[in-house]
Amino acid sequence: MTEDKSLSVPRHVAIIMDGNGRWARARGLPRLAGHRAGTENLRPILEASVEFGIEILTIWAFSTENWRRPEGEVRGLLGILRQMIRRELKELHKQGVRLRHIGRLDRLPPALQKQVQEAIELTRDNDRIILNVAFDYGGRAEIVQAVRRIVEAGIPADQVDEALLSSYMYTCLLYPSPSPRDRTSSRMPSSA
Repeated sequence: MTEDKSLSVPRHVAIIMDGNGRWARARGLPRLAGHRAGTENLRPILEASVEFGIEILTIWAFSTENWRRPEGEVRGLLGILRQMIRRELKELHKQGVRLRHIGRLDRLPPALQKQVQEAIELTRDNDRIILNVAFDYGGRAEIVQAVRRIVEAGIPADQVDEALLSSYMYTCLLYPSPSPRDRTSSRMPSSA
């Protein structure tokens, strides 16, 4: 049997965790039950990514716009992140997963900020797969933050180009970035 070269595995896959609330509502469950169910899909997705040889997996878990949700739902989502780190960190580390965060940490409660930073530090030398967690992340917000850092650095406007802007963005850690040729679909629901 000959190998089909057109079925190459992408180096980097990004997943937008979308549809959890709708999944729960369709089953008569509270929205947070859907968010919890979505997190249960992460382990099999991560295992499959390793099995297929994907080097980087990015999960977009909480957008900058999610702060506009009802306070109880936001509190619940922050709690789910806290629980996931507490429950999964040792196993992720044991399996060689390197955790990275993209987005803002400064708006998370201080104890959760510390928990995220400790998870990143613990796994920083792991090299089996990189798991980027985009939490409090938004593309436009990222651009605004990058421009602010460039201005704070005193870089003249005529020196700003794509390469410089890219170097100031959270996603400078994501290379190789997911490319259109790697995508099989633009959105993937995170719940079964």
